[in-house]
Amino acid sequence: MKGLGHKELEETLKIVASTIDSCEKAQHKFVEHTPQYTLLKNRIKALYISKALINNENVIDRYTKDEIMEALPPISSIISKCEKAQQKFAEGTSHHTRLNKMIKAMYISKSFIVEEINKRV
Repeated sequence: MKGLGHKELEETLKIVASTIDSCEKAQHKFVEHTPQYTLLKNRIKALYISKALINNENVIDRYTKDEIMEALPPISSIISKCEKAQQKFAEGTSHHTRLNKMIKAMYISKSFIVEEINKRV
């Protein structure tokens, strides 16, 4: 992705990997086929897709265009939830800073997904 430095991509990958880990741990708490389980399943897949794109892996053979497109809503949902949560904390607090890093990483993830969708038009 143009305009992003190596350090920024590393930080994004670290946050995406950490979020995948958290979601996978949380998913075990829910019964399969429940809305919460499905939400996490979709979120995890979207995060794996964005991780692969950020790592510049060949995703053409691994994910269909529809799967790539289906990755957008879960990433957008994470952004929305983080932005809403961030409003509860004062700027400069550790929670605000952590959420800010998460929001930035998810916007970067989203841009990689959009870029991949546009390549497949």
